[in-house]
Amino acid sequence: MKKAEGPEGRVLIIAGSDSGGGAGIQADIKTVTMLGGYAMTAITAITVQDTKGVHSVWPVPVDAVIGQIQVTLADIGADVIKTGMLGSAALVEAIAECLAEAASMAPRVIDPVMVATSGDRLVDAKAVEAIRSELVPRARLVTPNAPEAEVLTGKVVETVDGQRRAAERLLELGAHGALVKGGHIGGNKITDVLQTTTGEWIFESPRIVTMSTHGTGCTLASAIAAHLAQGASVPDAVERGRDYLIGAIRSAKGFGKGHGPVNHGWSLDSE
Repeated sequence: MKKAEGPEGRVLIIAGSDSGGGAGIQADIKTVTMLGGYAMTAITAITVQDTKGVHSVWPVPVDAVIGQIQVTLADIGADVIKTGMLGSAALVEAIAECLAEAASMAPRVIDPVMVATSGDRLVDAKAVEAIRSELVPRARLVTPNAPEAEVLTGKVVETVDGQRRAAERLLELGAHGALVKGGHIGGNKITDVLQTTTGEWIFESPRIVTMSTHGTGCTLASAIAAHLAQGASVPDAVERGRDYLIGAIRSAKGFGKGHGPVNHGWSLDSE
């Protein structure tokens, strides 16, 4: 059989591991697989984590992270690169250099993971600056929540107008697209603002009252990455990614004693 041309759905995920299985690399792999993509990984940190919080973090040596990236790109290749928890400025800078050399044309979805759902801080100030200067520029899409957008842009993000101003600033910093999420902003509905170099889109959905929100950011960014890797436009990938996440939240099993994980396999339950 002749091999099909065009995107194949290969997503290289550069992120930390979550022992609880709800966020990080585990959520990323589940999401990309459920959406028909092929997930590869470069693990940046091992976290001792459950639904109640992050108890400790064990960074993976920078050379080991870069090695994972290099061998997967050289052998399998990637249609999209997705980043999550990176941890240190040295790691961010090394990843940026590696991707510039080995995957300069691959679109990047940058999820600037800074704080876990439990409230635990996952990166330091130097790493934030490195993400701003090394990864935001030329990103196909940056996907911060409201607190992360405030840190990256210096804009107050408490309303839709604040989300729009933050998205504009991210484009000024060099991103090709910015999705500023509104889950942390109060109200009965959640509004996400997408801006790209070609337009603006507003996505709204009713707020689901639940404790099962662990890994929502990782899941959404990976869902978007999977759809981009299969050839979707950024607005379509965001819309489809949000639909997948909403289904995963609605059908969450209620595992754990804290912020429980979403149900990544929800579409299988309805078959």
